[in-house]
Amino acid sequence: MILESITGPEDLRRLNPAELETLCHEIREFIVDTVNRKKDGHLGSNLGAVELTVAMHRALNSPTDVLLWDTGHQTYVHKMLTGRTDDFATLREADGLSGYPSREESPHDWIENSHASTVLGYAHGLAAAFAANGETSRRVVAVLGDGSMTGGMAFEGLNNLGHSGSNVTIVLNDNGRSYAPTVSLLTESLVKIRSNPVYMKRQRRFEDWTARLPLIGRYSMLGVRASKAAIREAFEPREFFEPLGVRYMGPFDGHDIAEVETALNNAAEFDGPVVLHVKTHKGRGYGPAENDPIKNMHDMGGVKPGSYTASFTESLVKLADEHKEVVAITAAMPDSTGLLPFRERFPDRCFDVGIAEQHAVTAAAGMAMGGLRPVVALYATFLSRAFDQANLDVGLHGQRVIFCLDRAGITGSDGPSHHGIFDLVLMSKIPNMTIFCPSSYQELQQMLQDAYDLAEGPAMIRWPKTAAPSVGDDEVGHGLHARLVRGGADGNHRVCIIGVGKMLEAASEAADILAAEGVEVTVWDPRCVKPLDREMLDDAGQHELVVTVEDGLRDGGIGAAIRDALHQSDGPSPRIDVLGIPTTYLAHGKPDAILSALGLDGPGIAASIRAALVPS
Repeated sequence: MILESITGPEDLRRLNPAELETLCHEIREFIVDTVNRKKDGHLGSNLGAVELTVAMHRALNSPTDVLLWDTGHQTYVHKMLTGRTDDFATLREADGLSGYPSREESPHDWIENSHASTVLGYAHGLAAAFAANGETSRRVVAVLGDGSMTGGMAFEGLNNLGHSGSNVTIVLNDNGRSYAPTVSLLTESLVKIRSNPVYMKRQRRFEDWTARLPLIGRYSMLGVRASKAAIREAFEPREFFEPLGVRYMGPFDGHDIAEVETALNNAAEFDGPVVLHVKTHKGRGYGPAENDPIKNMHDMGGVKPGSYTASFTESLVKLADEHKEVVAITAAMPDSTGLLPFRERFPDRCFDVGIAEQHAVTAAAGMAMGGLRPVVALYATFLSRAFDQANLDVGLHGQRVIFCLDRAGITGSDGPSHHGIFDLVLMSKIPNMTIFCPSSYQELQQMLQDAYDLAEGPAMIRWPKTAAPSVGDDEVGHGLHARLVRGGADGNHRVCIIGVGKMLEAASEAADILAAEGVEVTVWDPRCVKPLDREMLDDAGQHELVVTVEDGLRDGGIGAAIRDALHQSDGPSPRIDVLGIPTTYLAHGKPDAILSALGLDGPGIAASIRAALVPS
């Protein structure tokens, strides 16, 4: 296999066109086999970027030349071409290969970039640093794609690159999920001619010659320029980039290695930022991905039956059936957040704004002001991009927006950028925010109704990626009330555990372990963690030891709020231990394994309680 001989980008430059074609075929087979075997990872986006990645590594001298990726989940081919093919057996496993670029893995990875639309900011900064240091021969190439052009930061980056005149090449990987102007065959021929620096130099010489013609020179030059402008208006895509000071070249066939290489080499001849518009097909070469109309098998995920997301889908459709003012908003993730059934049933009431969480939240505030009841469905990690809007556009205005946050807590194989551990800390600081944390399939459905019934202010419901326990009606609370799960036997009020959301299951397991050792434990499901239920706090205050458990940040989270509330109560305060996620970046791995390593499973919680009960 040719793939086995590729240990770095320099190996690509010795291959002829036939060998390159064979290599691309081998890469696709390898990716499909790896992702299907592991049942985990990003498939469609990487299959579409094979030839493009090969061409870039042939044209550039990485890592001296900087190759930046946005978004980072389309870098499997990049990893393979930079010496990491043998590590793919460990893809997205603990202590294994990351599913995103990783500075710890390779000098070819400059940024760990899995929150989209940020790459042009990095590119601007690096180009400025190289210029300041006199490193004028180093190229900066930023790959935008897979929808990242829908994000506001991408437009801000374009504006600043054009204003500064930075020498950055922007590869716009247009796979149908981002900016895609309509282009005719004649247009493609015209823009390819204009992308050739030799043609551009000859054109400038011709304009100079016409300007020097006696008597009519100025008018001849203006006539030439007017004719060119008319042709552009008639045949080219509507100009977008060039008014920002960014030269536009393309579109090019992103599956033609030679064509992309030529375009990259031509771009290097121009001063200032250049956009190479490259058209690719997401999922190329793999029938199931090419025929997936929703996301071209972007990843191996999906809404699983019995999951918290499935519960949300079911209850949202039911709520919208009963209340015509309910609408749903998401940021490029209608599938993963469970909104596809809602969109199918209510197409005019579902809004996908692209990778633009800030806009989604402010738009929701406007909808609420106009009398609608918007439900904003996001991953918990991506809400942090729109905290300012949640705070000032929704919270300050007291708007009845419902935030529904999927993938809250430890998410697993996506790594530090995707763990949803900031939401409880951030959103609990918004003054009039109500926050629900379901512990079961049925609780989430009840909480969506409870959030809708609130008379004023915004609400948030957050749930994990892991499976949802199914419980009976007698194990479901209501309103803003906490639920007593287990009471201390014979009036024993020594230990109370408050398990937030999914951590209720681990709290109950710890109580079982301790009960077998003769330590009776009270267990509460707080359900609503803001505001906290007074009855739960009063009961907890009667215990010698109170332990709070959450899968969000320990510092400044819900446990800290419970501790403050108990310390402010009349009478003696119990000892309070707050268990949660430490303030650090956690690597990828299985969620249960990560929680166990942090002492946040049943045995770990029981061990913490034993240690706390030992007399000092």
